[in-house]
Amino acid sequence: MTSTLLLIAVLLLAFSGVPELMRPSRSSQYVATVFSLAGSAVGLIGAVLRLLRPADEPFILIPWRATGESLQLGADPLSAFFLLPIFLISALGAIYGLGYWPAGRERKLRFFYGLLAASMALVVMSRDAISFLISWEVMALSPFFLVVADDTDRSTRRAGWLYLIATHTGTLCLFALFALLHATTGSYQLSMLPAGTAASKVGVLIFVLATIGFGLKAGIMPMHVWLPPAHASAPSHVSAIMSGVLIKMGIYGLIRALSLFPEIPAWWGGTILVLGVVSGVLGVAFALGQHDLKRLLAYHSVENIGIIMIGIGMATLGRSLDHPLWVALGLGGALFHVLNHSLFKSLLFYAAGSVIHATGTREMDHLGGLLKRMPRTGLAFLVGAVAISGLPPLNGFASEWLLYLGSFQTLQESGSSAWLAGGLAAPALALIGALACACFVKAFGSVFLGEPRAVRAAHSAGHEAPRSMIWPMMLIASLCAALGLVPAVLTRALDAAILVAAPAGRSPVPHLFEAAHYSSLSLAGLGLVGLIAVVALFARWRTRSRGIAVGPTWDCGYAAPSSTMQYTSSSFAQWLVGLFAWALRPRVRSRETREVFPGPVHFHSAVPDTVLDLALTPGFRAGAWLLTRARFLQQNRVQVYLLYFAVILIVLLSLV
Repeated sequence: MTSTLLLIAVLLLAFSGVPELMRPSRSSQYVATVFSLAGSAVGLIGAVLRLLRPADEPFILIPWRATGESLQLGADPLSAFFLLPIFLISALGAIYGLGYWPAGRERKLRFFYGLLAASMALVVMSRDAISFLISWEVMALSPFFLVVADDTDRSTRRAGWLYLIATHTGTLCLFALFALLHATTGSYQLSMLPAGTAASKVGVLIFVLATIGFGLKAGIMPMHVWLPPAHASAPSHVSAIMSGVLIKMGIYGLIRALSLFPEIPAWWGGTILVLGVVSGVLGVAFALGQHDLKRLLAYHSVENIGIIMIGIGMATLGRSLDHPLWVALGLGGALFHVLNHSLFKSLLFYAAGSVIHATGTREMDHLGGLLKRMPRTGLAFLVGAVAISGLPPLNGFASEWLLYLGSFQTLQESGSSAWLAGGLAAPALALIGALACACFVKAFGSVFLGEPRAVRAAHSAGHEAPRSMIWPMMLIASLCAALGLVPAVLTRALDAAILVAAPAGRSPVPHLFEAAHYSSLSLAGLGLVGLIAVVALFARWRTRSRGIAVGPTWDCGYAAPSSTMQYTSSSFAQWLVGLFAWALRPRVRSRETREVFPGPVHFHSAVPDTVLDLALTPGFRAGAWLLTRARFLQQNRVQVYLLYFAVILIVLLSLV
């Protein structure tokens, strides 16, 4: 039953953009939104039913003569858990797009948006290599057309091509991965590998290909280079679904690939853990150096993927060393953070889109004072900022709490692997949280507090976002609060997903509700909310009784200070960026005045993507130079091309 519901949901989402494609108008836009909402509602019902009834259910079989096997579509609890953010965020993004993107420009956007949501659902429902790769390729191509929606901008076109190169590099790795799986098992079905495979060269190659292929989609550092420009260039509701859901397909693929091994070497878990720490720490460090609000949020996606990878690495070590509590806390924290990140990151991108909709700029150094004009957007951004910083009582803390508990558990065990996990994970999580908090103090302060720092922003920031953009933000903010205060509601679903992701070892995996101590956490969260409410009421009573004193602030001796004398986002983060200068390589251009009388000075700073600028771009340029030198091979004569084919064929036959 649930498989049928999910397939209906996929079809509704896939065809949701057809009305707008055939006849672009406001009415077609509403019809497309209704299709999206209907498909997402049916899909959410199917996913929830599958999580509540984790017993095996029959899959949908589709004959495929080319392989002699049937394509299998269905959902186990792990798939159903990933379907929750897919259907939820795609529905809210469809509503948000009504106010954000003009109806006349919706024609291709709505079509590929629905296609992306449907293909992501098919990816997690695929139970064989053929249907997985077909769905994956549709999912890989759809975002390209969404990223380049504003194709008149050169930087947008560059971001689209960079995404296309990265995603197809990953797809090539996945083709090789599934070819090895077929050679090992003799079937295209995603079934358990034979015992001892992980210790063989084939097993190691499968792990490497899975890490690269799925890591490119997830944006694991240093495979993240496509992510910041693509997320910054896409429309904001597209950025939300890409950051909140699309990159999680890489996480899903990695977890699914690891679940095929009956046993796993400890060094695999250590590798995943180190990749997570590097992505988490450097992701938030790069975010600190950004001036562009959406690029800042994009680098925080790299950071949160790092947090999820820390949990997967911890669980993988637990499977290898037979510590089921590590598995429960590591995978539970990783999967819970997958859902939480999809919520608060979508909320932040929606709020950023409202700011761009009102001001026409993403540059934080030009913004300021928006909280007075956009209080609802400011509140939504603040909730998202608190959640992504991992602060109680919101949902970001609830999932990171599991990872903290898991890292502390590893420190209680003897052995180098245990100390590696605890010694890396706990300090890294603390550092990531502190830097994220500093980064969002910078972002919220520079965008919503103070005064506008540019004349254009001062004149254009005069309206709150329309209701179609506000309602999705308010709903997500409420979910962030609810999952932070009552996280135990998801423990049953997480337990079912963990049992699929980590096949039973020598010791049974404990229930997450008992391991997480969520009852105490909920009581503490409710107490904190009560304390905040009491302090807020007292502050309001005190200001009403005494009034609010209004006067000039300290002006540093200037008689008529201007808004440009405020701290900018760049100046606020300058010290922290300097601490990571060895990795960020900040670029500074300035012109100092040396005359007796003051004159104009100029200062510009930027933090480029080190991996892209210092490694990949020089490599591409060198490759282009070599290819231009080989241009003489292009003779435009059929006989010469046939000769090339013959030579290549002879070489290949000699190697067989």
